Amino acid sequence: MKALTKVTRSIKPAEVEKNWHLIDAENLVVGRVAVIIADLLRGKHKPSFTPHVDCGDHVVVINADKVRFTGNKLNEKRYYKHTGYAGGIKETSPAKVLEGRFPERVIEKAVERMIPRGPLGRAQMKALHVYAGTDHPHAGNQPETLDVASMNRKNKVGA
Repeated sequence: MKALTKVTRSIKPAEVEKNWHLIDAENLVVGRVAVIIADLLRGKHKPSFTPHVDCGDHVVVINADKVRFTGNKLNEKRYYKHTGYAGGIKETSPAKVLEGRFPERVIEKAVERMIPRGPLGRAQMKALHVYAGTDHPHAGNQPETLDVASMNRKNKVGA
């Protein structure tokens, strides 16, 4: 009988195997889908998770413009940014962002705020691919479809 060893295995960047996941964000709650995406990007779903190595997977999100907010957050929530000039703080609401030119930024920013800051976080964010419509150029990578709506009844709003 082999004795149990108390050794934590830390994988090296060359040993990482990156998979592809496809998430349809239509009628999904922003914060709930962002948590799932952030975990996939970081690699926390893998038993070989190593905090200082980019061991996460690639995530393709489609229908990002049809994402939902619960309660009154669509109009009352505020996003702030600063221009860099004195008095240059700007604010906007999720409704304006979703109606604007780049509606996929709602999901990108929600996930970005859940990823660690620094070079590792920037490398992990490069594995996130968000598209407003149903078309995406990553079909050749054969992404595995992930049904987020069936994971928890609270993940989906409306019909």
